[in-house]
Amino acid sequence: MGTRYTPKEMIAKLISFDTVSRHSNLNLIAFLEDYLDGWGVPHSRVENEEGTKANLLATLGPADIEGGIVLSGHTDVVPIDGQDWTTDPFTLREADNRLYGRGTCDMKSFFSIALALVPDFLERGLSVPIHFALSYDEEIGCLGVRPLIDEAVRHLPRPQIVIVGEPTDMLVVNAHKSIDAFTTTVRGLEAHSSATNEGVNAVMIAAEMIHFISQIADEMKLKGDPTGRFEPPYTSVHVGMIHGGTALNIIPKECSFEWEFRALPGQDPQEIIGKVNRFAETVLLPKMHAVFPDASIETAPGAHVPPLTPEDGSPGETLVLKLAEQNATHAVSYGTEAGLFQLADIPTVICGPGNILQAHKPDEFVLLSQIDACERFMRRLMDHIAA
Repeated sequence: MGTRYTPKEMIAKLISFDTVSRHSNLNLIAFLEDYLDGWGVPHSRVENEEGTKANLLATLGPADIEGGIVLSGHTDVVPIDGQDWTTDPFTLREADNRLYGRGTCDMKSFFSIALALVPDFLERGLSVPIHFALSYDEEIGCLGVRPLIDEAVRHLPRPQIVIVGEPTDMLVVNAHKSIDAFTTTVRGLEAHSSATNEGVNAVMIAAEMIHFISQIADEMKLKGDPTGRFEPPYTSVHVGMIHGGTALNIIPKECSFEWEFRALPGQDPQEIIGKVNRFAETVLLPKMHAVFPDASIETAPGAHVPPLTPEDGSPGETLVLKLAEQNATHAVSYGTEAGLFQLADIPTVICGPGNILQAHKPDEFVLLSQIDACERFMRRLMDHIAA
């Protein structure tokens, strides 16, 4: 017989693994493999090419039956660099009816609770399978879940629903925005800062592009959200980082900046990137080439996370609403792996403990009431699929 953990004990254990995206998650995966082995639960790894990170796919109950439930979550967390934490971020702290620690909200609590209940699921017996799908590198573009989905589609009987356990206050979410990230690099010509006519200032050209992108952001605000479901109620556009220049008295030859937009479901992502590229080609490059023919502007795509589009009234969505004791679905502006599962033709919703406003911050926390609500959700699921 394996080791039993309470939900809180399992959260504490998984929080103790520093799985910031730039680090390996293999220690956490090895712990879960040992835990599942103790209960006789079959599982498999899907590793990255370097063998430094792994997804974990595990199945409770009859593995060869369609109509199972996939519980999806990511094992990685965002960095703590530069954040002023009251205590060690990787040691669970309970205070004021909250659990503090990196990943308590986003999103180790969800699958910690489900994993802690593995013995209970097994003791009840299952008429359909529960599949755990735990991925790496969600926080940097949902990288790990892509091969995990490929593995699941190849080897698992078709499930009826995927539940992504991102923080929703245990509300049922059936729509989220897409994410498209880019790096734009401007290459100009160095010169002495007193001879501005002899150089092409990459930083100033980049500033013009950023100003143009900010104008697009304003346009998106005016377009708004015809569904009235999202907050903010429009496609958002954001520039996050900029790098350029070597000294004040040198006209900078290179500048790069990273930017993204989060589009409403149904919006063509080519609309925004097309406008940015046309502005570069028709307005900026001609004046750059007039001074230096080899000047360039390149915009390279980065992470792309597809939107989650509502599938109102699907059997899986109806089931999750029942388990959550809700009668309406919601929409969120952050991205998840849910859209990727949906692209694989698997109905998907999001429902998990915590509030996204507590994620990615120092002293990240989840309310104990949310932990209790998630455990009740899992036990209702247990009742629903008991053999």
